[in-house]
Amino acid sequence: MTTRFEQAIEKLKKTGVRMTPQRHAILSYLLDTKKHPSVDEIYRALEGKFPSMSVATIYNNLKVFLEAGLVRELTYGDGASRFDAEMSDHYHAICTQCGKIDDFEYPPLLDAEQCAHDKTGFEIQYHRMEVYGICSHCQEAAVH
Repeated sequence: MTTRFEQAIEKLKKTGVRMTPQRHAILSYLLDTKKHPSVDEIYRALEGKFPSMSVATIYNNLKVFLEAGLVRELTYGDGASRFDAEMSDHYHAICTQCGKIDDFEYPPLLDAEQCAHDKTGFEIQYHRMEVYGICSHCQEAAVH
């Protein structure tokens, strides 16, 4: 059984992308984390192991991963992009106080896509859904 990492490496090889140590580290980090890190968070997590790696290197590699379909870029109102390597159908719950993002599964809203197509004539390519609220940590902090 191949791991998600091995599948990702194979996908990159098929598109002609060479696997550098930095690219390997960024991809491993994204696949191993349950968080939805920003570029700065990825940089901080890897700077001890790769002190010469720049933020620009991370941006450039994320662009490669986006083009290969290995990650999604999540943009929200705070202006900071976050990156998600979980490519299965899922949705996000976002804390309006601390910005934490948790994944949750729900049956794909394919009927919403069909309705959008029927009412607008658009050829729907994808959708995303977020729900907003206050995470349990922030709720607990508010009580104390």
